[in-house]
Amino acid sequence: MHGRTVSRRSERIQGAAPFRMMFGFRMHSGYAERRLEPGVIDFTFGDPHELQMPTYVDALREAALPRDELWFAYKQSEVAAQAAAAASLDRVVPLGWGADDVRMTTGGFGAITVAMKVLADPGEEVVYTLPPWFLYEPLALEAGLVPVKVPALQPSFDLDVDAIAAAITPRTRIVVVNTPNNPSGRIYPPDLLRRLADVLDEASARHGRRIWIVSDEPYNRIVFSRSEFHSPAEFYPHTLVCYSYGKTLLAPGQRLGYIAVPPAVADRAALLEAIEMMQIAAGWLFPNAVMQHATPRLEELSLDVARLEAKRDRLVGALGEIGYETTPPDGTFYLWPRSPIPDDEAFVEDLSRRGVLVMPGTLFETPGWFRICLTATAESIEAAIPHFRDAFEAARR
Repeated sequence: MHGRTVSRRSERIQGAAPFRMMFGFRMHSGYAERRLEPGVIDFTFGDPHELQMPTYVDALREAALPRDELWFAYKQSEVAAQAAAAASLDRVVPLGWGADDVRMTTGGFGAITVAMKVLADPGEEVVYTLPPWFLYEPLALEAGLVPVKVPALQPSFDLDVDAIAAAITPRTRIVVVNTPNNPSGRIYPPDLLRRLADVLDEASARHGRRIWIVSDEPYNRIVFSRSEFHSPAEFYPHTLVCYSYGKTLLAPGQRLGYIAVPPAVADRAALLEAIEMMQIAAGWLFPNAVMQHATPRLEELSLDVARLEAKRDRLVGALGEIGYETTPPDGTFYLWPRSPIPDDEAFVEDLSRRGVLVMPGTLFETPGWFRICLTATAESIEAAIPHFRDAFEAARR
């Protein structure tokens, strides 16, 4: 028999440009082998480059010791994990969060997946800003939604609220906001978030159906000096907050996150129940038992933000002296410099030949820029600076 092997939905997901590029980069470009070559400096993904902090390992080891016969039973959201997450969130976004406002998820992926499927029906639209985290599009397509992309303002990479307003249609159901932003490191200021809230209130009233914000906030605790984080939930109550512990703890392979519903949301109980049912139906999108038992202790831990900021300052200063255009990020662990030539992919390939691996802006649907991940060691940064200088000078000849 002849015919289709995979579904049309699978084909649409595979055909999503940023997903195809990212998958190809990671799986088929020789990257996995190249990153391990002696002398190669890897600034691509937000992976750890040093052994995990002992306190993190101790927390998991302690959580793996069973206290009762149900220690490793099926887990939905464990109350102790919810309470620890809510208390921590309330220190960052002070809205009076309680344990019942939080549902534990398999990292930020699980939170965003559930949020999209709970809030929107197939065929409805999800608006997000470019450059995006490169998996918004495949997550939207998997949910049957229509991605609508709005470029950020350059070179500030602030939200273009007027462009978002123009992109809204009667089918718009979700606007994704990622702050602090990956890849630009920009934290959106309160006045911008207030303007966005006003636009969404007006559009919701005009179209007779509430537009929601899905606030993707995995870096909301990785905030640098002289910067201040504010969540869209502070200005627009119709916001679902999605968080991942993989960034703050620099352990992305241990899947732990949550989705939080602000206490002021109307029909909150129905929404929370829908979230939990969707977690089950979408494939039991709850963290495993050990990660939930460990959550209260993990909430006490963090990567060294001051050390990360020192690496940011060193590399921003060095790149600026060379001649690169780059703005110090407000948070996250990324730099987002402009490529010295319009063809960012060609420039990134030249860096790769020199033994420095970074990500091209085209992967984030924003050509002409590139991303550097600061989770690399300080020693790697020092070793890479001469290569960044040589590549810049070669590009300008």
